[in-house]
Amino acid sequence: MSALDPTDPGRGEPWPRSALALAPALAALAYPFWLKGFHWAVSAPGGAPSAMLTSMLLLAAFSSPALGLAFALRSAGPAPGSRFQLRARRLACLSVATPPLFVLLAFILSVLGRPLPEDWAWGLIWSAAGLWVWLGRGGKAPTARSPPDARLRVTHGVVAAIVVAYVLFHLANHLFGLVGPEAHHTVMKLGRRVYRAAAIEPLLVAFLLCQVASGGWLAWRWIARPIDRYRAFQIASGLYLWCFIVTHMNSALVSARLMHKIDTGWDWASGAPTGLIQDAWSIRLVPHYALGVFFVLSHLVSGLRGVSIAHGIDATLTNRAWSLGLLASAIVSAAIVAGLCGLRI
Repeated sequence: MSALDPTDPGRGEPWPRSALALAPALAALAYPFWLKGFHWAVSAPGGAPSAMLTSMLLLAAFSSPALGLAFALRSAGPAPGSRFQLRARRLACLSVATPPLFVLLAFILSVLGRPLPEDWAWGLIWSAAGLWVWLGRGGKAPTARSPPDARLRVTHGVVAAIVVAYVLFHLANHLFGLVGPEAHHTVMKLGRRVYRAAAIEPLLVAFLLCQVASGGWLAWRWIARPIDRYRAFQIASGLYLWCFIVTHMNSALVSARLMHKIDTGWDWASGAPTGLIQDAWSIRLVPHYALGVFFVLSHLVSGLRGVSIAHGIDATLTNRAWSLGLLASAIVSAAIVAGLCGLRI
């Protein structure tokens, strides 16, 4: 293991080296405050602060999951040699999902009657996560785990191939938002004839839940094994999607459609009439949506990379295609969120 590995508990090492593994939890703790700072910047009375400060505050919010991803990639290598290393790797991967987890927390607190202020609940959750990692110091190495069952991996891939048609249509539909809400609504209306049909929608929901169940188990198993950075990215992106799918299905199906009878069209997605940028609550949806789009596409690209290499396609060429796929995912993500925030072409 690298001497610079931030997850190395090293019994002979000073505690600050071990404490570095808690950085993803600290970054997650700061996430709501970056969003509040951005909202203050764009709604400050008497003239907003400079565009540079405003942009930096929003980028700081994205830095929370980005730091988790960086630590997840940094932890790639041999199987974790101790309980601390395993927990630190899991913390890093899970912290990538900070945006959807923060959205989900708001719903849970609402259902419970808001027993705690949102910031307090969020702080308790990530403080507990950091403590859980820290208490693993000095623990014995975990028992070696076998690779996830091949049948489950095949099932996950086959279901993904079925669901991908809906996902790509859904993302293309959102790209029409760059033209305007009317264009988005026209395309959405056509799509709903298919994916909201009585015989189709329950199957689609079942397939998505299947992906959540199988993907969560696969990530849990892979994370304890030797992994390279490509696999670490696939695990981290998969955990983001796990949280995003659960949160988005809850928001759209349970909260909006079942509980509040709200149509989940353009106005709902874009936070109309206030908008995602100007609303103190809805600003959390900007990183939530942006990384959701990026990770769903890049996770698919990562899966294709694995399949390509398994079928003997040149690894160098495949890895270059993977990098281009990530770039394309980022471009599509930026375009969709720009449309939701009001950009028109």
